[in-house]
Amino acid sequence: MSGQVNSKDTGLRGVYVANTGISMIDETAGKLFYRGYLVNTLTKYSTYEETAYLIMHGKLPLRSELDKFSSNLKSERKIPSEVLKFMMQIPKESPPMDVLQSTISILAHYDPDIYDQSKEAHYRQSIRIIAKIPTVIAAWDRIRKNMSVIEPDTSLSHTDNFLYMLFGERAPPKIEKCFDIAMIAHAEHSFNASTFAARIVASTNAHVYAAIVAAIGALSGDLHGGACYQVMRNLKEIGSPEKVEQWVINQLANNRKISGMGHAVYKTVDPRVKILDECIRVLTENIEDYKYYKMIKLIEKYTKREFRKLKGADIYPNVDLYSAVLYNLMGIDCDLYPALFALSRSVGWCTHIIEQKYPDPPLKPVLYRPLADYKGLYYGPNGGRYIPIDKRKH
Repeated sequence: MSGQVNSKDTGLRGVYVANTGISMIDETAGKLFYRGYLVNTLTKYSTYEETAYLIMHGKLPLRSELDKFSSNLKSERKIPSEVLKFMMQIPKESPPMDVLQSTISILAHYDPDIYDQSKEAHYRQSIRIIAKIPTVIAAWDRIRKNMSVIEPDTSLSHTDNFLYMLFGERAPPKIEKCFDIAMIAHAEHSFNASTFAARIVASTNAHVYAAIVAAIGALSGDLHGGACYQVMRNLKEIGSPEKVEQWVINQLANNRKISGMGHAVYKTVDPRVKILDECIRVLTENIEDYKYYKMIKLIEKYTKREFRKLKGADIYPNVDLYSAVLYNLMGIDCDLYPALFALSRSVGWCTHIIEQKYPDPPLKPVLYRPLADYKGLYYGPNGGRYIPIDKRKH
């Protein structure tokens, strides 16, 4: 297959595993497209709901289509009282991503289409999942803080309503707008680890919820969705701009990863960096006086310098470096950052699950089953002989 390389021990980098019409990454030019539209264009002119429609349906909606789509999302925001009671029994110190994963799994039991394998049923399940994820995240944040859970407000947009449920009041217009932009920027990103996990589960013909639960599990790791959380933890650990340079030197000297720098795909700056950088500037009047913004700029500067010294190569910032600072400006707790990623990416996951199960043009279903190059002893340590347990010497 064109573009295929030896995939052993490379995390499948450079290996084409399936066709998709959902998004495309131009890794050299640093461009990201959703259904043929540059993400920079969508964050400038669109909304999260319109972009979600585009991703799911392959075209920008007419006004009537968007109104219906938005109405469907609003009608599915509430979570069953039984599920809410379950969440109230979870230990308060539980990580938000673990809570989200287990709650989505339970919500499957309340979906009337759970055993319907039609494409139409998959769309309905997807709408429910996309609509309920923000409610679950906001509810958990308030439950763990011993605060009352806020009911969804159907007069608000998808992203505005989430902030309302999280804080208990409307966020300032600038924050609402920047949060919507951030959600558009994170909505889809081709065959990343969590999306691929969802597609693998979907390839077994499992239902949508099972695939989404797998995606959330993949996203929770600090090499994927957890990287944004790790950025903020690093910033707090460093403490001040004056300490950034030595921290970067120490990290690289000890072969430790610097979260927010480098990307598995892009060979240049992640295109979402500029989008979120502009949002940070919108929310900060005296940007140069904002400590964490100063610090990420210094992390970027010194990591580039030291990486070139050590590796003789360039390294660039990714979306996590800037999203951490943006969410901090909004007053959102840093351990919620991976869950915000899930909130935005849910539309991408659901669309990939549907594409995996119902490709266009129709194809015979393919179960993912890669090979592994076995490096163990061919006949085992005893030449393949089975030794009874009482006679084993080791």
